Amino acid sequence: MKNRVVLWSVTASLAGFLFGFDTVVISGAEKTIQGLWDLNKFQHGLAMSAALWGTVVGAGIGGIPTDAFGRRKTLLSIGILYFVSAVWSGLATDDISFMIARFIGGVGVGISTVASPLYISEISPPGSRGKLAGMFQFNIVFGILVALLSNYMIARILPDGPNGEPSAAWRWMLGIEAIPALIYSLMCFTLPESPRWLIAEKGDRAAGLAVLKQVMPDQSSEEVEQLANEIEVASKQTTVARRFWHTKLMVPIMLAFLIAFFNQLSGINAILYFAPRIFELTGLGKEAALLQSVGLGVTNLIFTFVGLALIDRFGRKTLMLIGSFGYIASLGLCSWAFHTEHFSIVPACIFAFIAAHAVGQGAVIWVFISEIFPNRYRAKGQALGSETHWIFAATLTLVFPYAVETFQATYIFGFFCFMMVLQLVWVIFMMPETKGVPLEEIERKLGIHE
Repeated sequence: MKNRVVLWSVTASLAGFLFGFDTVVISGAEKTIQGLWDLNKFQHGLAMSAALWGTVVGAGIGGIPTDAFGRRKTLLSIGILYFVSAVWSGLATDDISFMIARFIGGVGVGISTVASPLYISEISPPGSRGKLAGMFQFNIVFGILVALLSNYMIARILPDGPNGEPSAAWRWMLGIEAIPALIYSLMCFTLPESPRWLIAEKGDRAAGLAVLKQVMPDQSSEEVEQLANEIEVASKQTTVARRFWHTKLMVPIMLAFLIAFFNQLSGINAILYFAPRIFELTGLGKEAALLQSVGLGVTNLIFTFVGLALIDRFGRKTLMLIGSFGYIASLGLCSWAFHTEHFSIVPACIFAFIAAHAVGQGAVIWVFISEIFPNRYRAKGQALGSETHWIFAATLTLVFPYAVETFQATYIFGFFCFMMVLQLVWVIFMMPETKGVPLEEIERKLGIHE
Protein backbone atom coordinates (compact mmCIF):
# COMPACT_ATOMS: atom_id res chain seq x y z
CA MET A 1 0.00 0.00 0.00
CA LYS A 2 1.79 3.12 -1.23
CA ASN A 3 1.71 6.54 0.36
CA ARG A 4 -0.10 8.12 -2.57
CA VAL A 5 -3.08 5.76 -2.22
CA VAL A 6 -3.24 6.52 1.51
CA LEU A 7 -3.09 10.26 0.79
CA TRP A 8 -5.85 10.05 -1.82
CA SER A 9 -7.99 7.97 0.55
CA VAL A 10 -7.46 10.41 3.42
CA THR A 11 -8.36 13.32 1.15
CA ALA A 12 -11.59 11.68 -0.04
CA SER A 13 -12.47 10.60 3.51
CA LEU A 14 -12.29 14.22 4.71
CA ALA A 15 -15.77 14.56 3.18
CA GLY A 16 -16.75 12.44 6.18
CA PHE A 17 -15.09 14.90 8.57
CA LEU A 18 -17.22 17.69 7.12
CA PHE A 19 -20.26 15.39 7.33
CA GLY A 20 -19.73 14.82 11.07
CA PHE A 21 -18.88 18.46 11.75
CA ASP A 22 -21.88 19.80 9.83
CA THR A 23 -24.34 17.38 11.42
CA VAL A 24 -23.44 18.16 15.04
CA VAL A 25 -22.26 21.78 14.98
CA ILE A 26 -25.88 22.97 15.09
CA SER A 27 -26.20 21.63 18.65
CA GLY A 28 -24.26 24.61 20.01
CA ALA A 29 -26.45 27.18 18.27
CA GLU A 30 -29.97 25.75 18.35
CA LYS A 31 -31.18 27.38 21.59
CA THR A 32 -29.86 30.80 20.58
CA ILE A 33 -31.47 30.54 17.13
CA GLN A 34 -34.84 29.58 18.63
CA GLY A 35 -34.86 32.65 20.86
CA LEU A 36 -33.32 35.02 18.32
CA TRP A 37 -36.05 34.47 15.74
CA ASP A 38 -38.81 33.57 18.23
CA LEU A 39 -39.46 30.19 16.63
CA ASN A 40 -42.35 28.00 17.75
CA LYS A 41 -41.80 24.26 18.27
CA PHE A 42 -42.64 23.36 14.68
CA GLN A 43 -40.42 26.08 13.20
CA HIS A 44 -37.63 25.17 15.56
CA GLY A 45 -37.85 21.50 14.64
CA LEU A 46 -37.91 22.36 10.94
CA ALA A 47 -34.86 24.60 11.26
CA MET A 48 -32.93 21.95 13.16
CA SER A 49 -33.89 19.14 10.75
CA ALA A 50 -33.36 21.09 7.51
CA ALA A 51 -29.88 19.60 7.04
CA LEU A 52 -31.21 16.09 7.73
CA TRP A 53 -33.85 16.37 5.01
CA GLY A 54 -31.20 17.79 2.69
CA THR A 55 -29.20 14.66 3.44
CA VAL A 56 -32.11 12.47 2.31
CA VAL A 57 -32.22 14.37 -0.99
CA GLY A 58 -28.44 14.30 -1.43
CA ALA A 59 -28.26 10.56 -0.81
CA GLY A 60 -31.06 9.98 -3.32
CA ILE A 61 -29.40 11.93 -6.13
CA GLY A 62 -25.76 11.24 -5.18
CA GLY A 63 -25.34 8.43 -7.67
CA ILE A 64 -26.28 10.64 -10.63
CA PRO A 65 -23.32 13.06 -10.64
CA THR A 66 -21.00 10.31 -9.38
CA ASP A 67 -21.72 8.28 -12.52
CA ALA A 68 -22.26 11.12 -14.99
CA PHE A 69 -19.36 13.44 -14.10
CA GLY A 70 -17.02 11.10 -12.25
CA ARG A 71 -16.03 10.46 -8.66
CA ARG A 72 -13.40 13.25 -8.50
CA LYS A 73 -15.65 16.10 -9.69
CA THR A 74 -18.42 14.94 -7.37
CA LEU A 75 -16.07 14.94 -4.38
CA LEU A 76 -15.00 18.48 -5.28
CA SER A 77 -18.63 19.63 -5.54
CA ILE A 78 -19.25 18.34 -2.01
CA GLY A 79 -16.65 20.72 -0.64
CA ILE A 80 -18.26 23.63 -2.48
CA LEU A 81 -21.69 22.77 -1.03
CA TYR A 82 -20.25 22.63 2.50
CA PHE A 83 -18.45 25.96 2.00
CA VAL A 84 -21.56 27.74 0.70
CA SER A 85 -23.70 26.28 3.49
CA ALA A 86 -21.25 27.30 6.23
CA VAL A 87 -20.87 30.90 5.06
CA TRP A 88 -24.59 31.31 4.38
CA SER A 89 -25.60 29.78 7.74
CA GLY A 90 -23.24 32.08 9.60
CA LEU A 91 -24.60 35.16 7.82
CA ALA A 92 -28.30 34.19 7.82
CA THR A 93 -30.67 36.98 8.91
CA ASP A 94 -33.91 35.00 9.21
CA ASP A 95 -35.09 31.46 9.74
CA ILE A 96 -36.04 30.78 6.09
CA SER A 97 -32.60 31.80 4.83
CA PHE A 98 -31.03 29.71 7.57
CA MET A 99 -33.05 26.62 6.63
CA ILE A 100 -32.05 26.93 2.97
CA ALA A 101 -28.39 27.21 3.93
CA ARG A 102 -28.57 24.17 6.21
CA PHE A 103 -30.47 22.20 3.56
CA ILE A 104 -27.62 22.83 1.08
CA GLY A 105 -25.12 21.48 3.59
CA GLY A 106 -27.32 18.44 4.11
CA VAL A 107 -27.31 17.75 0.37
CA GLY A 108 -23.51 17.73 0.59
CA VAL A 109 -23.67 15.25 3.48
CA GLY A 110 -25.95 12.92 1.51
CA ILE A 111 -23.78 12.98 -1.62
CA SER A 112 -20.64 12.43 0.47
CA THR A 113 -22.03 9.13 1.82
CA VAL A 114 -22.28 7.97 -1.80
CA ALA A 115 -19.14 9.31 -3.46
CA SER A 116 -16.44 9.11 -0.79
CA PRO A 117 -16.57 5.42 0.31
CA LEU A 118 -17.19 4.42 -3.31
CA TYR A 119 -14.13 6.30 -4.59
CA ILE A 120 -11.85 4.94 -1.88
CA SER A 121 -12.99 1.35 -2.47
CA GLU A 122 -12.23 1.70 -6.19
CA ILE A 123 -8.64 2.89 -5.72
CA SER A 124 -7.68 0.66 -2.77
CA PRO A 125 -5.79 -2.66 -2.81
CA PRO A 126 -8.09 -5.54 -1.73
CA GLY A 127 -6.11 -6.27 1.45
CA SER A 128 -6.36 -2.68 2.70
CA ARG A 129 -9.74 -1.68 1.28
CA GLY A 130 -11.65 -2.02 4.55
CA LYS A 131 -9.19 0.09 6.50
CA LEU A 132 -8.97 2.80 3.83
CA ALA A 133 -12.69 3.01 3.02
CA GLY A 134 -13.45 2.86 6.74
CA MET A 135 -11.57 6.12 7.23
CA PHE A 136 -14.74 7.82 6.01
CA GLN A 137 -16.55 6.65 9.16
CA PHE A 138 -13.56 7.52 11.34
CA ASN A 139 -13.60 11.06 9.96
CA ILE A 140 -17.35 11.35 10.59
CA VAL A 141 -16.77 10.58 14.25
CA PHE A 142 -13.69 12.82 14.38
CA GLY A 143 -15.67 15.66 12.80
CA ILE A 144 -18.39 15.26 15.45
CA LEU A 145 -15.85 15.52 18.26
CA VAL A 146 -14.09 18.54 16.70
CA ALA A 147 -17.43 20.30 16.22
CA LEU A 148 -18.31 19.81 19.89
CA LEU A 149 -14.91 21.10 21.00
CA SER A 150 -15.12 24.00 18.54
CA ASN A 151 -18.54 25.01 19.90
CA TYR A 152 -17.20 24.89 23.45
CA MET A 153 -14.16 27.05 22.63
CA ILE A 154 -16.15 29.64 20.65
CA ALA A 155 -18.73 29.90 23.43
CA ARG A 156 -15.90 30.59 25.90
CA ILE A 157 -14.36 33.25 23.65
CA LEU A 158 -17.67 34.93 22.78
CA PRO A 159 -19.97 34.53 25.82
CA ASP A 160 -23.48 35.94 25.93
CA GLY A 161 -24.05 39.43 27.37
CA PRO A 162 -24.58 40.09 31.10
CA ASN A 163 -28.35 40.22 30.65
CA GLY A 164 -28.47 37.14 28.43
CA GLU A 165 -28.17 38.99 25.13
CA PRO A 166 -26.99 36.48 22.51
CA SER A 167 -23.48 37.06 21.19
CA ALA A 168 -22.22 36.32 17.69
CA ALA A 169 -20.89 32.95 18.91
CA TRP A 170 -23.57 30.95 17.09
CA ARG A 171 -22.61 32.58 13.76
CA TRP A 172 -18.95 31.65 14.26
CA MET A 173 -19.89 28.11 15.32
CA LEU A 174 -21.64 27.56 12.01
CA GLY A 175 -19.41 29.69 9.80
CA ILE A 176 -16.08 28.25 10.90
CA GLU A 177 -16.86 25.09 8.91
CA ALA A 178 -15.96 27.12 5.81
CA ILE A 179 -12.25 26.73 6.70
CA PRO A 180 -12.05 22.90 6.59
CA ALA A 181 -14.46 22.93 3.61
CA LEU A 182 -12.09 25.18 1.66
CA ILE A 183 -9.04 23.09 2.59
CA TYR A 184 -10.82 19.89 1.54
CA SER A 185 -11.93 21.42 -1.78
CA LEU A 186 -8.38 22.48 -2.62
CA MET A 187 -7.05 19.02 -1.72
CA CYS A 188 -9.57 17.42 -4.09
CA PHE A 189 -7.69 18.95 -7.03
CA THR A 190 -4.83 16.54 -6.26
CA LEU A 191 -7.05 13.45 -6.66
CA PRO A 192 -6.93 11.28 -9.78
CA GLU A 193 -10.16 9.96 -11.23
CA SER A 194 -11.23 6.44 -10.26
CA PRO A 195 -9.69 3.94 -12.70
CA ARG A 196 -12.79 1.76 -12.54
CA TRP A 197 -15.04 4.69 -13.48
CA LEU A 198 -12.71 5.61 -16.35
CA ILE A 199 -12.71 2.07 -17.75
CA ALA A 200 -16.20 0.78 -16.94
CA GLU A 201 -18.29 3.96 -17.22
CA LYS A 202 -16.40 6.39 -19.45
CA GLY A 203 -14.76 3.76 -21.63
CA ASP A 204 -11.34 5.46 -21.41
CA ARG A 205 -9.02 2.48 -20.98
CA ALA A 206 -5.82 4.49 -21.50
CA ALA A 207 -6.65 6.96 -18.72
CA GLY A 208 -7.77 4.13 -16.45
CA LEU A 209 -4.52 2.26 -17.03
CA ALA A 210 -2.51 5.38 -16.19
CA VAL A 211 -4.23 5.64 -12.81
CA LEU A 212 -3.94 1.89 -12.14
CA LYS A 213 -0.19 2.13 -12.67
CA GLN A 214 -0.06 4.82 -9.98
CA VAL A 215 -2.26 2.75 -7.65
CA MET A 216 -0.20 -0.43 -8.29
CA PRO A 217 3.41 0.74 -8.74
CA ASP A 218 4.85 -2.61 -7.63
CA GLN A 219 2.85 -4.60 -10.19
CA SER A 220 4.15 -5.41 -13.67
CA SER A 221 2.58 -3.89 -16.78
CA GLU A 222 1.10 -7.31 -17.59
CA GLU A 223 -0.61 -7.52 -14.18
CA VAL A 224 -2.02 -4.00 -14.53
CA GLU A 225 -3.28 -4.85 -18.02
CA GLN A 226 -4.88 -8.02 -16.66
CA LEU A 227 -6.77 -6.04 -13.98
CA ALA A 228 -7.95 -3.57 -16.63
CA ASN A 229 -9.19 -6.49 -18.70
CA GLU A 230 -11.06 -7.93 -15.69
CA ILE A 231 -12.72 -4.55 -15.08
CA GLU A 232 -13.79 -4.36 -18.73
CA VAL A 233 -15.10 -7.92 -18.79
CA ALA A 234 -16.96 -7.50 -15.50
CA SER A 235 -18.51 -4.29 -16.80
CA LYS A 236 -19.78 -5.98 -19.96
CA GLN A 237 -21.10 -8.99 -18.05
CA THR A 238 -23.12 -6.80 -15.68
CA THR A 239 -24.57 -4.38 -18.21
CA VAL A 240 -28.11 -5.76 -17.65
CA ALA A 241 -29.43 -3.29 -20.22
CA ARG A 242 -28.09 -0.56 -17.88
CA ARG A 243 -31.07 -1.10 -15.56
CA PHE A 244 -30.40 -1.05 -11.82
CA TRP A 245 -33.63 -2.69 -10.64
CA HIS A 246 -33.04 -6.08 -12.16
CA THR A 247 -33.22 -9.59 -10.70
CA LYS A 248 -29.46 -10.07 -11.26
CA LEU A 249 -28.79 -7.29 -8.77
CA MET A 250 -31.36 -8.29 -6.15
CA VAL A 251 -28.76 -9.87 -3.83
CA PRO A 252 -26.57 -6.75 -3.43
CA ILE A 253 -29.68 -4.54 -3.39
CA MET A 254 -31.13 -6.49 -0.47
CA LEU A 255 -27.77 -6.57 1.34
CA ALA A 256 -27.37 -2.79 1.00
CA PHE A 257 -30.93 -2.13 2.13
CA LEU A 258 -30.78 -4.44 5.13
CA ILE A 259 -27.43 -3.27 6.52
CA ALA A 260 -28.64 0.36 6.32
CA PHE A 261 -32.04 -0.59 7.78
CA PHE A 262 -30.53 -2.39 10.75
CA ASN A 263 -28.00 0.41 11.25
CA GLN A 264 -30.78 2.82 12.15
CA LEU A 265 -33.07 0.30 13.86
CA SER A 266 -30.33 -0.12 16.46
CA GLY A 267 -31.48 3.31 17.67
CA ILE A 268 -28.02 4.86 17.22
CA ASN A 269 -29.14 8.24 15.87
CA ALA A 270 -32.09 8.50 18.23
CA ILE A 271 -29.87 7.78 21.23
CA LEU A 272 -27.13 10.18 20.10
CA TYR A 273 -29.51 13.02 19.24
CA PHE A 274 -31.67 12.64 22.35
CA ALA A 275 -29.13 11.51 24.95
CA PRO A 276 -30.00 14.39 27.33
CA ARG A 277 -33.69 13.46 27.18
CA ILE A 278 -32.86 9.81 27.87
CA PHE A 279 -30.70 10.66 30.86
CA GLU A 280 -33.31 13.00 32.25
CA LEU A 281 -35.45 9.89 32.64
CA THR A 282 -32.76 8.47 34.94
CA GLY A 283 -32.35 11.64 36.98
CA LEU A 284 -28.75 12.06 35.82
CA GLY A 285 -29.16 15.55 34.35
CA LYS A 286 -25.61 16.76 35.02
CA GLU A 287 -24.01 13.67 33.58
CA ALA A 288 -26.15 13.94 30.44
CA ALA A 289 -24.35 17.00 29.09
CA LEU A 290 -20.95 15.37 29.59
CA LEU A 291 -22.02 12.10 28.00
CA GLN A 292 -23.57 13.88 25.03
CA SER A 293 -20.79 16.35 24.31
CA VAL A 294 -17.49 14.72 25.23
CA GLY A 295 -17.93 11.26 26.72
CA LEU A 296 -19.94 9.77 23.87
CA GLY A 297 -17.81 11.53 21.26
CA VAL A 298 -14.53 10.26 22.68
CA THR A 299 -15.88 6.72 23.10
CA ASN A 300 -17.17 6.72 19.54
CA LEU A 301 -13.80 7.92 18.21
CA ILE A 302 -11.71 5.41 20.15
CA PHE A 303 -13.79 2.39 19.21
CA THR A 304 -14.16 3.48 15.59
CA PHE A 305 -10.36 3.41 15.46
CA VAL A 306 -10.43 -0.09 16.97
CA GLY A 307 -12.95 -1.20 14.33
CA LEU A 308 -10.82 0.14 11.48
CA ALA A 309 -7.73 -1.57 12.91
CA LEU A 310 -9.58 -4.91 12.89
CA ILE A 311 -11.75 -4.75 9.76
CA ASP A 312 -9.14 -6.12 7.34
CA ARG A 313 -7.82 -8.61 9.89
CA PHE A 314 -11.03 -10.13 11.25
CA GLY A 315 -13.35 -9.26 8.37
CA ARG A 316 -16.63 -7.39 7.96
CA LYS A 317 -18.85 -10.26 9.08
CA THR A 318 -16.88 -10.91 12.27
CA LEU A 319 -17.09 -7.24 13.30
CA MET A 320 -20.83 -7.27 12.63
CA LEU A 321 -21.18 -10.34 14.86
CA ILE A 322 -19.21 -8.65 17.66
CA GLY A 323 -21.27 -5.48 17.27
CA SER A 324 -24.56 -7.39 17.24
CA PHE A 325 -23.78 -9.16 20.51
CA GLY A 326 -22.69 -5.85 22.03
CA TYR A 327 -25.90 -4.19 20.86
CA ILE A 328 -28.10 -6.94 22.30
CA ALA A 329 -26.33 -6.95 25.68
CA SER A 330 -26.23 -3.16 26.13
CA LEU A 331 -29.76 -2.47 24.87
CA GLY A 332 -31.17 -5.42 26.78
CA LEU A 333 -29.56 -4.19 30.01
CA CYS A 334 -30.88 -0.66 29.37
CA SER A 335 -34.38 -2.05 28.99
CA TRP A 336 -33.98 -4.07 32.20
CA ALA A 337 -32.54 -1.05 34.06
CA PHE A 338 -35.51 1.17 33.21
CA HIS A 339 -37.95 -1.61 34.04
CA THR A 340 -36.40 -2.29 37.47
CA GLU A 341 -35.31 1.34 38.08
CA HIS A 342 -31.63 0.38 38.36
CA PHE A 343 -30.74 3.66 36.70
CA SER A 344 -27.13 3.67 37.87
CA ILE A 345 -26.08 1.21 35.13
CA VAL A 346 -27.64 3.20 32.28
CA PRO A 347 -24.54 5.38 31.58
CA ALA A 348 -22.29 2.31 31.36
CA CYS A 349 -24.80 0.61 29.05
CA ILE A 350 -24.93 3.65 26.75
CA PHE A 351 -21.13 3.74 26.59
CA ALA A 352 -21.11 0.02 25.75
CA PHE A 353 -23.79 0.59 23.11
CA ILE A 354 -21.69 3.31 21.44
CA ALA A 355 -18.61 1.06 21.53
CA ALA A 356 -20.54 -1.84 19.97
CA HIS A 357 -21.83 0.42 17.21
CA ALA A 358 -18.39 1.89 16.47
CA VAL A 359 -16.70 -1.51 16.19
CA GLY A 360 -19.54 -3.12 14.24
CA GLN A 361 -22.04 -1.21 12.11
CA GLY A 362 -20.12 2.07 12.28
CA ALA A 363 -16.92 0.59 10.89
CA VAL A 364 -18.56 -1.76 8.39
CA ILE A 365 -21.61 -0.14 6.75
CA TRP A 366 -20.03 2.27 4.25
CA VAL A 367 -17.20 -0.15 3.41
CA PHE A 368 -19.57 -3.08 2.82
CA ILE A 369 -22.03 -1.18 0.62
CA SER A 370 -19.18 0.17 -1.51
CA GLU A 371 -17.91 -3.38 -2.16
CA ILE A 372 -20.95 -5.44 -3.13
CA PHE A 373 -22.11 -3.75 -6.37
CA PRO A 374 -20.58 -4.12 -9.85
CA ASN A 375 -18.49 -1.19 -11.10
CA ARG A 376 -21.21 0.13 -13.39
CA TYR A 377 -23.84 0.09 -10.63
CA ARG A 378 -21.69 0.94 -7.61
CA ALA A 379 -22.78 4.59 -7.45
CA LYS A 380 -26.47 3.65 -7.69
CA GLY A 381 -25.99 0.93 -5.08
CA GLN A 382 -24.17 3.27 -2.72
CA ALA A 383 -26.96 5.81 -3.21
CA LEU A 384 -29.57 3.15 -2.37
CA GLY A 385 -27.82 2.20 0.88
CA SER A 386 -27.25 5.83 1.82
CA GLU A 387 -30.84 6.84 1.03
CA THR A 388 -32.17 3.94 3.10
CA HIS A 389 -29.93 4.97 5.99
CA TRP A 390 -31.02 8.61 5.95
CA ILE A 391 -34.73 8.00 5.43
CA PHE A 392 -34.84 5.78 8.52
CA ALA A 393 -32.58 8.23 10.40
CA ALA A 394 -34.93 11.12 9.62
CA THR A 395 -38.02 9.07 10.46
CA LEU A 396 -36.69 7.82 13.80
CA THR A 397 -35.46 11.30 14.73
CA LEU A 398 -38.94 12.63 13.95
CA VAL A 399 -40.89 10.06 15.97
CA PHE A 400 -38.51 9.41 18.87
CA PRO A 401 -39.62 12.37 21.06
CA TYR A 402 -43.24 11.25 20.71
CA ALA A 403 -42.28 7.64 21.45
CA VAL A 404 -40.51 8.67 24.66
CA GLU A 405 -43.61 10.54 25.82
CA THR A 406 -45.98 7.73 24.82
CA PHE A 407 -44.13 4.55 25.79
CA GLN A 408 -41.99 3.57 28.73
CA ALA A 409 -38.24 3.60 28.08
CA THR A 410 -38.03 -0.10 28.84
CA TYR A 411 -40.22 -0.88 25.80
CA ILE A 412 -38.27 1.47 23.51
CA PHE A 413 -34.92 -0.10 24.38
CA GLY A 414 -36.52 -3.52 24.25
CA PHE A 415 -37.70 -2.83 20.69
CA PHE A 416 -34.22 -1.77 19.60
CA CYS A 417 -32.78 -4.88 21.28
CA PHE A 418 -35.24 -7.13 19.41
CA MET A 419 -34.26 -5.53 16.09
CA MET A 420 -30.61 -6.29 16.85
CA VAL A 421 -31.51 -9.92 17.46
CA LEU A 422 -32.93 -9.92 13.93
CA GLN A 423 -29.72 -8.28 12.69
CA LEU A 424 -27.70 -11.06 14.30
CA VAL A 425 -29.76 -13.67 12.45
CA TRP A 426 -29.24 -11.77 9.18
CA VAL A 427 -25.47 -11.53 9.72
CA ILE A 428 -25.14 -15.24 10.51
CA PHE A 429 -27.21 -16.58 7.64
CA MET A 430 -27.14 -13.98 4.85
CA MET A 431 -24.17 -11.60 5.08
CA PRO A 432 -21.19 -12.63 2.90
CA GLU A 433 -17.58 -11.94 3.87
CA THR A 434 -15.79 -9.52 1.53
CA LYS A 435 -12.47 -9.20 3.37
CA GLY A 436 -9.50 -9.16 0.97
CA VAL A 437 -11.60 -10.13 -2.07
CA PRO A 438 -11.07 -8.11 -5.30
CA LEU A 439 -14.18 -6.16 -6.29
CA GLU A 440 -14.65 -8.12 -9.51
CA GLU A 441 -14.41 -11.41 -7.59
CA ILE A 442 -17.11 -10.23 -5.16
CA GLU A 443 -19.43 -9.90 -8.17
CA ARG A 444 -18.85 -13.56 -8.99
CA LYS A 445 -19.35 -14.62 -5.34
CA LEU A 446 -22.75 -12.91 -5.30
CA GLY A 447 -23.78 -14.53 -8.57
CA ILE A 448 -24.17 -11.26 -10.47
CA HIS A 449 -22.43 -12.46 -13.63
CA GLU A 450 -24.01 -14.62 -16.26
